[in-house]
Amino acid sequence: MKRLPPRTLRGQLTAGLVALLAVACLAVGITTALALRGFLMGRLDEQLTTSGGRFAASLEHEAQPDADNRPDTRGQAKSTFGARLLDGTVTQAAVVDDATDRPLRLTPKDRHALAGVPADGRGHSIRLSTLGAYRVTAVRGDDQDILITGLPLHSVEDTVHRLEALESVLFGTALVITGISGAVWVRISLRPLQRVTARAAEVASLPLASGEIAMPGPLPDTDSRTEIGQVGSALNHMLGHVGDALTRRQASEKRLRQFAADASHELRTPVANIRGHAELALRHHGPVPGEVRHALERINGESQRMTRIVDDLLLLARLDAGRSLQHEAVDLTLLILNATDDARAAGPDHRWLLELPEEPITVTGDAHRLQQAIGNVLANARTHTPPGTEVTIRLTDHQTSVIVSVSDNGQGIPQALQPDIFGRFVRADHARSRSTGSTGLGLAIVHAVITAHGGTVTVTSSPGHTTFRLTLPA
Repeated sequence: MKRLPPRTLRGQLTAGLVALLAVACLAVGITTALALRGFLMGRLDEQLTTSGGRFAASLEHEAQPDADNRPDTRGQAKSTFGARLLDGTVTQAAVVDDATDRPLRLTPKDRHALAGVPADGRGHSIRLSTLGAYRVTAVRGDDQDILITGLPLHSVEDTVHRLEALESVLFGTALVITGISGAVWVRISLRPLQRVTARAAEVASLPLASGEIAMPGPLPDTDSRTEIGQVGSALNHMLGHVGDALTRRQASEKRLRQFAADASHELRTPVANIRGHAELALRHHGPVPGEVRHALERINGESQRMTRIVDDLLLLARLDAGRSLQHEAVDLTLLILNATDDARAAGPDHRWLLELPEEPITVTGDAHRLQQAIGNVLANARTHTPPGTEVTIRLTDHQTSVIVSVSDNGQGIPQALQPDIFGRFVRADHARSRSTGSTGLGLAIVHAVITAHGGTVTVTSSPGHTTFRLTLPA
């Protein structure tokens, strides 16, 4: 599995710091190793140059040793290699071993390597099959031969390897310490940014859609000389503008709710007067022309509809204003039974089914408003589905909540309308027939009442199946 690079800024900064230090350590390690190797090679070359090929020259007269070619007078270090070449062919080859010289048997590859060493007096590195890596120099002798002298490279390699091992341990430890301390330091340095993130998350979690919002206070990190301070200052300015906009919106909503409540309250009296005069005129015993009677019946019907609209608007305005509800024990089972009886009487052509638990379920709330909410959902199912539709009312008790669900097998609600179904004056006219005068506020009242009780109301709908779920705290 491919490992991804760290995604957090803290991880990226720490990883970048460690990576830069690792590159620097690698560069220092390579440079020091190469410098040490070059220095040690130079020392070997100096020793080979000082020897001047004496050991290789002494191999020519090995059968008759004298004061110049006796092994104990050559002053050669142990493992010193010597070879003599004549016309490109190795004639003698030996290595110093415990103050004596030991003849060597060279392979054709070794002979070819020795023949390829230029006679320029400079150091060259070769590898012999029986001895390993050597540093050799080649000079021309007095007899037109080539004298090769060499010293082993294992001491140089060992020293360089020890340096590399030491640097690996030191640099590895430095990387670990730097990574840990760098992570701590970056964490401390980014604390102001964490405060900015926490404040932004706090604001994002606020219910900004409606209601009075208490905005959090400003951030203390506003130093314009730092990047985080600039972000904090910009966030403070943004929060200030958002707070001002929310305050103005809340004031506007409050004025609008007050206007709706006042208008609804003021309209109740004239609408009631119109309805009363229409009913009084309809009870007149004298002859009334048919057109006049029809007009009076229409006035009476519309005044009743206006009365329902005014009452619904007044209720919504009071709920929006936070009007406190009653808090008493409510037998939810009894409410559902009563609401179903009312719905069955109003819609005898529908099939009303009940699924209730054996034991009554009690919640805390306003019995009148809960009765109204359940009745509105049942009226919605009755009004907007054709005769013969099966409507099922279920009541289920969970540990922390009570759910009232109303399901029908009608034609369903269009998918595009479902997100706004609980809005005010929203009607599903294109999907469900409106056989009676609907105000378009019934489901809005359901949502407002259930929300005021600390619950939620949802809808799921498809052709042939629609379910409204009213969830209340247990």
